[in-house]
Amino acid sequence: MEDEFSIDLKVPFPSEREAEIAHGSLSVDKEPKRGGCRKEMSVNGKLLHVTFLAKEAKFLRVSVNSFMDHMALVVETMDQFGPPVKVCKR
Repeated sequence: MEDEFSIDLKVPFPSEREAEIAHGSLSVDKEPKRGGCRKEMSVNGKLLHVTFLAKEAKFLRVSVNSFMDHMALVVETMDQFGPPVKVCKR
C-alpha cells in the first residue's frame, strides 16, 4: 500500500447520547470515491472518533474542512434543541 496522509480527530461531547447523535448525523455523508479520501467514524463513550486517510494532502484538507463545516452545523443544531431527552421504554 502506498503511503497515506492521515488525521485523527477526537471530538468530546457532554454525553454519550450526544456523541451518538452527532455520529448518526455525520455518518450519512460518505466520502465520494473520486474524492481520494476515506473517513472512518466511531463513538467511544462521550467521544466521537474520526480518522481521515488520503493519498494526497489536498484531498485530506478538503475532506476535513468539509467535515468540520458539517460538525459545526450539527453542534449548533443540538445547542438550539438542548440536551436530548431520555425516552422511557415500557
